[in-house]
This record gives sequence, structure tokens and C-alpha cells, in this order.
Amino acid sequence: MNFLHDLTFYHSYPLGMLGAPSINDYKKNTVNRLEDLDQWLEHIKNLGCTALYIGPIFESTAHGYDTKDFHVVDRRLGTNELFRKKVELAHDLGIKVVLDAVLNHTGRDFFAFQDIQLKKQDSCYTSWYKNINFCENNEYNDGFSYSGWNGCNDLPVLNPENEDVKRHLIEAAEYWIDEFNIDGLRLDAADCLSKDFIRRLNKAVKAKKPDFFMIGEIIHGDYREWIGDDLMESVTNYECYKGLFSSHNDLNYHEIAWSLNRQFGENGIYKGMPLYSFADNHDVARIATVLKNKSNLYPLHIILFTMPGMPSIYYGSEWGVTGEKVSGTDITLRPHLDIYTAQKTADQPGLSGTIQKLTWLRNSNEVLRRGTYRQILVENDFFIFERALGNERWLIAVNNSAKDKEIDLTKLFPEGDRFRDMLNDTDYNKHNGKALIKIHSQWGIIVKKQ
Repeated sequence: MNFLHDLTFYHSYPLGMLGAPSINDYKKNTVNRLEDLDQWLEHIKNLGCTALYIGPIFESTAHGYDTKDFHVVDRRLGTNELFRKKVELAHDLGIKVVLDAVLNHTGRDFFAFQDIQLKKQDSCYTSWYKNINFCENNEYNDGFSYSGWNGCNDLPVLNPENEDVKRHLIEAAEYWIDEFNIDGLRLDAADCLSKDFIRRLNKAVKAKKPDFFMIGEIIHGDYREWIGDDLMESVTNYECYKGLFSSHNDLNYHEIAWSLNRQFGENGIYKGMPLYSFADNHDVARIATVLKNKSNLYPLHIILFTMPGMPSIYYGSEWGVTGEKVSGTDITLRPHLDIYTAQKTADQPGLSGTIQKLTWLRNSNEVLRRGTYRQILVENDFFIFERALGNERWLIAVNNSAKDKEIDLTKLFPEGDRFRDMLNDTDYNKHNGKALIKIHSQWGIIVKKQ
């Protein structure tokens, strides 16, 4: 799975992005909102992303994580046949497609849960869910209680030990490979799934498509527990997600530098692992909202696209779209965006072009995808690190201060006479024993020896 190091992700939440209603009225006809995905795919291609992570697309009652049917595209988005065409288009554009797979829980409209509501103890599906208790009740007056994910009873938790449950979920994954030729799954709440189940799922999907891969949503703990040839290929890098924004907000590059060194340095515990890196997603406040100074979007993304791992952009964040996480709802994080309007009214009109330049540099230079990581200099507002592969060394420097910084490249490349700043398309020559380069406020450089 070495090719995972080459992937750059674009993360979409289709129910929001394409303007679907918040509640699914199952009596209404299908609306083919997926037709609008064509223009997004062209944008994703032009941005330089090579993989599209599509948030929940299976038929659901509301937000997509309350699944009704694992085999059907949500009617608010379109049909199975229409989605098949969009996957084909993505592949024609060189974009891999990864689907959000919510395998820990379902919605209350899922057939097995509805059967329990109807037949109570006589249902043959009572063992499909965790802690069904017919001696208790709940706020829905079902006449029984059960485990809800994270305490939410609209998300009844499946019983991972039930053989029929395992078979149903694995067959669903195989179906999306057979019928749609998807390339991977992002396992929601992966830390709630048993490793035995993940191993079985891994074996099944690899039998269908040997280069199929899985990314797990893991927030806490040791990521190594979840990555392996028989488990998942990658997990979400929440440690660096936090470090990316707080290092800029607190003028404390020591935080992100510590995490990167811990993870990917000479003795890094995740060295060589293609972790999924991001600045925001559908569950957390948008990065343009989190940052106290929006100008820091630029050095932040320079780090994101040059650090080890698979970088990801959440739809709209390339234009500085904002969104605050509000208690009780994530709708503000998942807005409907008309792509043309979003481009024209961008709060940060230069950010998309910067990201495009960064993806181009990463896509065309293996040192940024597979090179080793080494910390060079860390100050509160100034950070330099190295990516190296073979005889090639690149230095990345970012400036979080309100003032420009100046460094002498000959101190970092003692053997060098000519240098190239790949980000700013500028050449520097050694003069009077020095090669001085300026790093502007809230900006950075990506330099290699010529």
C-alpha cells in the first residue's frame, strides 16, 4: 500500500455540500443532486487532489450517520446508477473514491431495528443490537432500551459479536466494490469496532480488490494499534490536527514541532505510516473560524502539505469558508455550497491558489511524499524542518510572526552555492559567503539546493 503516500484528499459531505434537506422524507421522489458533483470533480482535479473522501452517502434519516440501508444511495442525492457514473468520472480524472462507512451503529429506520420495534421479543433481530432490554423504556417509548452511540438513542449500536451483523456489513462493503468499483472506506468510529471484525473486513475487501484500503477514524490513543497489513492502512491524525491550529493561535510552534518529531522524527513512533492529516472536517469547527488571525491559513497549509502523511482539504475551506461548531448540531460545519459562488465570494481568494501550488509541489516531488522528517529549528513564531530522500534535501520554513524573518541558507546547506525556493519561484545564489532569504510574515518557503 505504498501508493497511499502519494494521495492528497478532498473531503466532501455531500448531504450538505449539494444542498439536500436535513430530514429524509421517504415518500418523496429521488432528487439527483449528485449531478452537481461533475463541477466539483473538475475543481478537485484542478486543485491537485488525487482522492475524494465522500461523507455518508447511504440512505439515512437525517445526517447520514443514521443509516437506513447500506445498499442504497440516499434518495436526497440520487440513485445507485447515477453514483456509479460519478465514480467512473472520478476515475477518468485520476481521482480515487473513498466512502464513509458507518459500521458501528445504524439509524432507527434500519430494517432490523424497525423489526424489533414491531415485534419486540419475537423479532429475530433482537441480538443485532447491544444491550436490548425489554424491561425498560426510552424517550421514544419503544417499550425497550438499548445502547446508543455516545448516548444518542437515534444511533442504536450494533452488536459486533453477532455473526449475522458481521456478514451483513461485510457483504455491504463487497457490494460497493463489485457494483461501483470504489477504492476505499473511511471507517467511522473505528475505535468502537473490534479488531477481529476489522481483520475480517480487511480480508474480504482485499479479496475483491487487492489495492483497496481503509482509513479509520481514531481520535485518541496509539495509532499503531489500528494500522497493519491485516487491519487498516491509515488513521486520522487528530494529534497534529490540534497542533496545527493551536501552534498558530498561541504563537507556539513548539507544539506542532513536538508532535511531528514524536510521530515522524528519527525515532518517530509512526515513521513511514501514511496518516490522514487535516486542518478541519465535518465534525470540528472550520479552520478559518478557529484561527485568530486568518493570515495564518497560509503557513498552516504549508506545514500540512509538506509534513509526512496524506493531506486533506475539507470542501470550501480552500476558500476560507467559516463554520462554528454549535452544541446539538453540525449543520453550520456542513453548508450547501454553490461552487461558482463560493469561488467568486471567497473570503481568502488567494488560499486556493496556494493550496494548488502546494499540491503540485507534493505531487511532482517524491521527497515531499516519502522523504524522512527532521526538525531543524523551532522558535515560538518560526519553524524549520527538513524532508530528505536519497541525496535530495528540502527545507521548509514557516513564519507565524507579524514581522519578516531572514535566514542564511549557507548555514543550512553548507555545501550549497545555488538554491531554489520552490514555493515562491525564486532563485538565490551564494554571495560574499552568504545566501540570504526573506520569509515574509504569515508565510513560508520551500527550498532545495540547485
